[in-house]
Amino acid sequence: MSPDDTLVLTSVAEAADTPLGRYRAVRERTEALAAPLSPEDQAAQSMPDASPTKWHRGHTTWFFETFLLTPYVSGYKPYDPAFGYVFNSYYEALGPRQPRPQRGLLTRPSCVEVGAYRRHVDAAMARLLSGALSPEILERLDLGLAHEEQHQELLLMDIQHLFAQSPLYPAYRERPDPPRPPAPALGFVGFEGGLATIGAEERAFAFDNERPRHRVFLEPFRLADRLTTNGEWLGFMEDGGYERPEFWLSDGWAAVQEQGWRAPLYWRQDEDGAWSVFGLAGGRPLDPAAPVTHVSYYEAAAFATWAGARLPTEAEWEVAARSDRGLRQMSGEAWQWTASAYAAYPGFRPGAGALGEYNGKFMVNQMVLRGGAAGTPPGHARASYRNFFHPAQRWMFSGLRLARDGAGGREKAMDAGFRDDVLTGLGADPKTLPSKYFYDAEGSRLFEEITVLPEYYPTRTETALLRRIAPEIAARIPDGAAMIEFGSGASTKTRIVLDATPQLAVYAPMDISASALDAAAAAIRADYPKLTVAPALGDFTHPLGLPPAARGRPTVGFFPGSTIGNFPTDEAIAFLTAARELLGPGALFVVGADIAKGEDVLIPAYDDAAGVTAAFNKNLLVRINRELEGTFDLDAFAHKAVWNAAESRIEMHLVSLRDQTVQVAGKPIAFAAGETIHTENSCKYDPDAFAAMSEKAGWRVEARWISEAPAFGVFALRS
Repeated sequence: MSPDDTLVLTSVAEAADTPLGRYRAVRERTEALAAPLSPEDQAAQSMPDASPTKWHRGHTTWFFETFLLTPYVSGYKPYDPAFGYVFNSYYEALGPRQPRPQRGLLTRPSCVEVGAYRRHVDAAMARLLSGALSPEILERLDLGLAHEEQHQELLLMDIQHLFAQSPLYPAYRERPDPPRPPAPALGFVGFEGGLATIGAEERAFAFDNERPRHRVFLEPFRLADRLTTNGEWLGFMEDGGYERPEFWLSDGWAAVQEQGWRAPLYWRQDEDGAWSVFGLAGGRPLDPAAPVTHVSYYEAAAFATWAGARLPTEAEWEVAARSDRGLRQMSGEAWQWTASAYAAYPGFRPGAGALGEYNGKFMVNQMVLRGGAAGTPPGHARASYRNFFHPAQRWMFSGLRLARDGAGGREKAMDAGFRDDVLTGLGADPKTLPSKYFYDAEGSRLFEEITVLPEYYPTRTETALLRRIAPEIAARIPDGAAMIEFGSGASTKTRIVLDATPQLAVYAPMDISASALDAAAAAIRADYPKLTVAPALGDFTHPLGLPPAARGRPTVGFFPGSTIGNFPTDEAIAFLTAARELLGPGALFVVGADIAKGEDVLIPAYDDAAGVTAAFNKNLLVRINRELEGTFDLDAFAHKAVWNAAESRIEMHLVSLRDQTVQVAGKPIAFAAGETIHTENSCKYDPDAFAAMSEKAGWRVEARWISEAPAFGVFALRS
């Protein structure tokens, strides 16, 4: 809802049944939108695509004067004949006009005179609308009211862009948007396709570009059940979305290079790497759960490609919008880009005269958006409404909703990377699954439960060791340093080091789980208010670079929890090498590593009597069933922990208890009885072997600390 709607919705409701009442309600809303703005605010123009607020007020008034009062009120004379030149927008049939890019040069008429112009026309319109009204007058009235509502949204778009150019970042309104709950998991709703009818019905008002109503044939498709969020867009950015041309249309990539796009239009990043967004309420911290807005068609299409999806066509969107299938945010949040070029419907004919120029002449080089935004006047949009902008424009309230081919019923979003890794692993011989996918919300909960089991020694042993050696670690960290934690999770062990190291300036946790990262970062910020917290969402095994807040500072890496043991030796060396390159020369890297010990200790730690580790292992199959259309029967697989002495590692497997075939992402996967899926390795190191492996990656061991039995090691590596 727009800023002033609480002021005018009552009058709209009371007067909706009379032409004059509807006219007054719309006109009052425009004035309410302009009321917070000074005359200086109303006169400025921030770019050629935008217009000054007072021009919007004058143009919408000129529209009623030109198309209703002049032809239908006998003897009516225009308020000022010069206003035809000043306030004509694009109607060639009505003569020359002020060039659009130069509307901001019009210091006259003043805001006061524009107000007088509006009152003069309103009085004349009241006399017209109080008498008998022909169908043609009513038709033009409906068009004029819808036209002014369009300019109400344009007014908000333009003032936001204007205020964003000011170094003061003024707020149009002081009331911020209310906080949002976390966005629900993205799902897709399937549609069977076939013949469908789209376009506006004849019985109610619609713009001419929404007609004629006509039939279209659709292939089966799926539409996301909500809009793409800021948090998901951050994932696109963290994965190099604006640096990787393979996601972009050619013209879009050219726009990225020419205009330097690195984020949506109104996003700002501070020195510490935290993002904010400038809106009508001024600058506010970026809300990960809010729909992303102010993105161009090119950006929306690139994101969809990155996400393994596409943008819907406008016909798909309209069919879905009319379906009552539980799709959220179809209107009232953001206009949604479609993959459809703005073109005439079959049988479209523009009207006669100047009003025929309203839509048809723009049906080239633009793309269609559907839905309706928070800045759209209440009741203005509808399922058939066709908004349209050039593909590089992004100052409007534009977002996106993903689509996929194929109906598939109702499903959860299928992450392309997860799908590809799972299918590759299950297609190998022997079958494997990447252990990094254990940690969805339930997997993270189960792992926290594992860490307090009596059989599972690594967490409590390492925690006790870190408490003892934290002062020695802290003594190696210089003032103003940035600590980068790889795979931060809940950041519980981090606090031990933070408490001992007040000289740290920046903490940059990296994690693949957005929910875990957001929660950990928020908790650290609350408990360490003097510490800059700069989280980085992504796969820490392939870091893209240091967060901006950490750049130019001494760096220390932190990698506790013996996660290094999950890598085969060659991959562990590759990770250590990548970490050295990321952290830079002279960096310190604190790494936890479990020490080799007997099977009598190791096997129970990975196959506990309560079955929690078994549930943790099987939860990976639950996730595949949920996210990849899997058909795993959990009772047909058993958890198994194995000590591989030759490789000095504990292995976790899932054993097929019978011959069976499982579907994953539409692919059949055959299992023989006794065949296993290798899900995790946990290498146990001899301290000298770990040191030798680190040296191969370009590190030297500066210090090592080994706990009493059951032994666990923490190593200080220096690049």
